[in-house]
Amino acid sequence: MTMDHSDLTTEQVLRRDIPWETYMSTKLITGTGLQLLRRYDKKPENYKAQLLDDDGPSYIRVLVSILRDIFKEETVEYVLALIDEMLTANPTRARLFHDTSLANEDTYEPFLRLLWKGNWFIQEKSCKILSLIVSARPKPQDAAIANGSSKSKELTTIDDVLKGLVEWLCTQLKKPSHPSRGIPTAISCLATLLKEPVVRSLFVQADGVKLLVPLISPVSSQQSIQLLYETCLCVWLLSYYEPAIEQLGASRALPHLIEVVKGSTKEKVVRVVVLTLRNLLQKGTFGALMIDLGLPQLVQSLKAQAWSDEDLLEALNQLEGGLQDNIKKLSSFDKYKQEVLLGHLDWSPMHKDPMFWRENITKFEENDFQILRVLITILDTSTDPRTLAVACFDLSQFIQYHPAGRIIVTDLKAKERVMKLMNHENPEVTKNALLCIQRLFLGAKYASFLQA
Repeated sequence: MTMDHSDLTTEQVLRRDIPWETYMSTKLITGTGLQLLRRYDKKPENYKAQLLDDDGPSYIRVLVSILRDIFKEETVEYVLALIDEMLTANPTRARLFHDTSLANEDTYEPFLRLLWKGNWFIQEKSCKILSLIVSARPKPQDAAIANGSSKSKELTTIDDVLKGLVEWLCTQLKKPSHPSRGIPTAISCLATLLKEPVVRSLFVQADGVKLLVPLISPVSSQQSIQLLYETCLCVWLLSYYEPAIEQLGASRALPHLIEVVKGSTKEKVVRVVVLTLRNLLQKGTFGALMIDLGLPQLVQSLKAQAWSDEDLLEALNQLEGGLQDNIKKLSSFDKYKQEVLLGHLDWSPMHKDPMFWRENITKFEENDFQILRVLITILDTSTDPRTLAVACFDLSQFIQYHPAGRIIVTDLKAKERVMKLMNHENPEVTKNALLCIQRLFLGAKYASFLQA
């Protein structure tokens, strides 16, 4: 019975017996190579660890040479499984691939080729191993020493590797090689690789940003939470890079991010999205869009929750402050709208400004009188006397300036609520509740006469 390769595990592959001797007799493995393999293969974990500590690069050399010279699928899978096992047990071993003794070996080439050539097991392992090796490479300042030797033949450059990897990852996001594991594998690798500025740039050039957006949506199952978290991690890393920010705007990522915060209870997910929003707040039209999408109210309710993460709390405060600054730049009606939606009313100049009411009175009709309805709800829900007083005053202004004001306010059942406030202990509230009731009963002409 042949196994479906797409669901092979490393453990299953490592149960195979590979006939290393036959490879030596056909000169595909050297005598030294065979000795190293015999010493290492099928041995206990701690024994292998000792061999790698003593002479790691030699083992890497022989494993990479097998991948370069031998094409038999079972063997390729087996060697990838050995490397995967070695790096899973200790990821810092990825540094062995960059040892100076391997300077003339093309260590990247086999993995890069197998990304496109192999079955899913081979693709997935090559991707994982390549990402780890690439991330462990000495950075330019350390590389000067390593590159002392002049390289005889053309080796696969780091640029080739990163380009190839990003291209493969984007292909997985568009058309996964494995129905359930293609996308999570790609996202997981991207979450590591996008820490590098050069990868951000390649990813944007490959038009990858828009491929992430469909994955940003609220989820419940544990495994999809991990995928969502890693996707948001990718977006956060990209939010430090201007060209990516433009693509995030163009691909409508913001509504998705806000939906995720609304629908998530997982602190690490909320945190990474809030940090992303904080980065985007000052960019382009993001600030105005965040206000439109109701982020100020959302931040307010997030702050009321008991988060343990200091970074998250600090980011929420910064986000709140930044949104407030953005609200100040809005037109007077948008500003008014934010004040009402946030449920904190104060005697800012617009409330008593006849110009404000005359110019904006029809805007109160938007979204089926949404702002008016919220204003009336405030009368029921707010405990702040100043807010209650201003809400009563604003209702009386609406009655005065809107041709059908009294009818609309009466229809929305405001009268009972205002009547209740006439017995409030705060004189500012009772005064404005009385004014509102007079307008409701007497009509604008008499009320303005009474007010005078």
